[in-house]
Amino acid sequence: MYRIGICDDGENVCTSIENMLLQCAAELDIRIDTNVWYTGEGLKDYLVMGNQLDLLFLDIELFKMTGIEVGNYIRNQLDDMGMQIIYISGKASYAQQLFKTQPLDFLVKPITLSQIRDAFKMALKVMKRKNEKFEFQQGKDYYYVPIGEIVYFGSKGRKVKIVTPKASFEFYGKLKEVEKSLPGDFIVIHKSYIVNKAYIFRYTYEMVELMNGTILTISPANRKQVRERILREE
Repeated sequence: MYRIGICDDGENVCTSIENMLLQCAAELDIRIDTNVWYTGEGLKDYLVMGNQLDLLFLDIELFKMTGIEVGNYIRNQLDDMGMQIIYISGKASYAQQLFKTQPLDFLVKPITLSQIRDAFKMALKVMKRKNEKFEFQQGKDYYYVPIGEIVYFGSKGRKVKIVTPKASFEFYGKLKEVEKSLPGDFIVIHKSYIVNKAYIFRYTYEMVELMNGTILTISPANRKQVRERILREE
């Protein structure tokens, strides 16, 4: 079951999105649990209590606490990079402000069933990948890290380092072997780095800055394909 939240100060908008989501879930034979809020403060209180959402449809123009403020709170205060956020608005001019909160999509009102269906299918693909795990071995013990929580892989000497928002791990191995087991969300930017595209905050021709502030160099040999991968709509 997928937990889906809808936050908009318009009751009719919330009802419409909820009904369209229920229709899409029925078409795809998927179980969902929906929750609705009409204020950013109400949603924030729900999340502060430890409740989690897989997918959130979030209005930008909320009355007090705006959708952008809620998104920043989710990413920076709760340190939740796994929740998929789809912003909704009556205006199409917010793209730059939204970038730092890594939204999955941005829908402009009035929202149609076709838009909801496409966004929901995209979210399902991402959420399914998030549940996949990367396996590695330390001594005789095996460990499993959710793929969606990995910010990047780095290598130095004979060791590979896994970095997540909350911890890092090391194991003996080769980055080229790691690359073979990863989904398409990961980009080789250097012989020593493989980066999760979802955590890229800023990009230049020579480097990427990640959501945690880490700056990694892009090797000259990888610059063309890195640019193509980052700019490509997956």
